[in-house]
Amino acid sequence: MLSDKRRFIEHLANSHLSSAHVVPRSVSCAFLDGLLQLLFPPLAEQNIASGKEVEHHLRVLESDLVLILVKLEERLPDSPAGIVNAFFNELPSIYYQLLDDAQAIEAGDPAAVNTDEVIRTYPGFYAVAVYRIAHLLYKMQVPLLPRIYSEHAHAKTGIDIHPGATIGVAFCIDHGTGVVIGETTDIGNHVKVYQGVTLGAASVDKAMANVKRHPTIEDNVVIYAGATILGGKTVVGKNSVIGGNVWLTESVPPFSRVYHRPQIQVRQTPDPAYLINFSI
Repeated sequence: MLSDKRRFIEHLANSHLSSAHVVPRSVSCAFLDGLLQLLFPPLAEQNIASGKEVEHHLRVLESDLVLILVKLEERLPDSPAGIVNAFFNELPSIYYQLLDDAQAIEAGDPAAVNTDEVIRTYPGFYAVAVYRIAHLLYKMQVPLLPRIYSEHAHAKTGIDIHPGATIGVAFCIDHGTGVVIGETTDIGNHVKVYQGVTLGAASVDKAMANVKRHPTIEDNVVIYAGATILGGKTVVGKNSVIGGNVWLTESVPPFSRVYHRPQIQVRQTPDPAYLINFSI
């Protein structure tokens, strides 16, 4: 028994030694939160009063990201400093894309008061913000970190966007809980998605790992709650509307209206004794 326990302890010790390169989740997510707070004052926990303060925070974030990437250095296509430089050069583009996303959410939701409210409180905006940062790192071939970020957002919002997905400008996720967007999904510009939408693969065969297996959604498409769209060859044409609870595994042309029509029966009875009381 003692020998079994000793082998188990040694196994765990070796596992920890072999995982020494793994980025601590708390450290990597602290960088993410710091970056989002710098980009968007509604998320910030402290006021920044000058350009010099912005420069200081940027330098701190750059240093933090270098320290994170050093842990992954053997698996990087470039030096940590080179990747950090390229990342922050792209940051203005990411920022303006996210402003467009926030404005699209505000324009598409009658309950939204302004973009500050969207940025501060809407889970759809947060999930898309994290996606755009993770996607940039994914394109730079940074391992592990993009998935840490996507799962961090998934845990906070219930929205699961793989960092490998390609998403155009002014993307709106309304409500958002239960949205799943797979790795090889292509989404065009000005697309709106409601809660419970799945853009997934028709097969989970591991042999399809390097194949496009998720759908293409063209520009100006609206996908309502609970719709499921599957398959790498499935294309939803531009300006289409996919209704709630639709199950779609084949392409539809532009300007389509696709609806699921359930059969609902309503029965009346004059005797209250026949009523069933539900307690929820």
